[in-house]
Amino acid sequence: MILIDAIYTHQTGGKVLLDYLVSELEKTDVNVFYLFDDRISKNAYQIKKTNKILFEKSSFFKRFNFYRKNRSTFTKIFCFGNVPPPIKLEATVYTFFHHRIYLEIPKELPFKTTCGYIAKTMIIKFLKRNTDYWIVQNSNIKVKLHEKYNIKDSQIMNLPFYPPISGNKSSERNNFGYIYVSHPFLHKNHLRLIDAFCEFYDAEKKGELILTVDQSFQELYKYIEDKIASNYPIRNIGFIKRSELYKYYTANRYLIFPSLSESFGLGIIEALDCGCDIIGADLPYLYEVCEPSVIFDPNSTQAIKDALVKSIDFQSVKKSIPKVSDKIKTVIELLTK
Repeated sequence: MILIDAIYTHQTGGKVLLDYLVSELEKTDVNVFYLFDDRISKNAYQIKKTNKILFEKSSFFKRFNFYRKNRSTFTKIFCFGNVPPPIKLEATVYTFFHHRIYLEIPKELPFKTTCGYIAKTMIIKFLKRNTDYWIVQNSNIKVKLHEKYNIKDSQIMNLPFYPPISGNKSSERNNFGYIYVSHPFLHKNHLRLIDAFCEFYDAEKKGELILTVDQSFQELYKYIEDKIASNYPIRNIGFIKRSELYKYYTANRYLIFPSLSESFGLGIIEALDCGCDIIGADLPYLYEVCEPSVIFDPNSTQAIKDALVKSIDFQSVKKSIPKVSDKIKTVIELLTK
């Protein structure tokens, strides 16, 4: 039996990838046990009767007890949330490492947040002997993982996977439309983007910025509302289902992506699949997934503004080109053969 350990995954891009992996595994004949974070809806998945599912609190001790009780149950294990099992097992273990922030913590983060990431980094380093292989989304993460945790190259597999995106296509694309689909964590850099866009609009009187910030992020949400009240063309559509994203991507020419840290940048791949051009941060993660149209220093509001100004002449801006392909079939083969 295979174990999919996703006890540390319940939102953002990681959840999208988890959903995709589950849907593909459910098409196979192998027996699977799914360990899910209990913050995921109990009705989120349609699991075959031959497979098992357990929703558990996302804690080290709950996870430890699960492995202690089931240490001889599984032949292969796929850990989805960057962290290997808490004990050594006889099963073949794959750990999916998809969070770059545990390799390079942005300096701009608050002290308390930084301490939390440092602690998680130490846990990963302590438990690394409990996994046989690591699966990553790009070659840069592979290099950094090798350097940070002293892991052999032969143990790290570069196997990006991501679901196709589809839906109802917008009938018209706004040539001065800029969309940023992202949860507003601090390293996602929303404040600089908003300030840069407002300065850009003051100077050029062009453009519309589309954001996906829900009300649970109260401070940023209010900041956006204040900008809208000041007549800046910002549209905050809040959290939306992935099935609805297609029409927003196809309604806008550009994805603007100022994140300070990414393992993969699923939003970039989605936008490319929908025909958007990419205005992105001049950081390694961007070049791993595409050749962007316009780049900027994500630590500079002025640089983001300048990139927006450059994008106005959209007929002269080069097309963005994707550089990755979906390797889900290889991942499924590793787990089922």
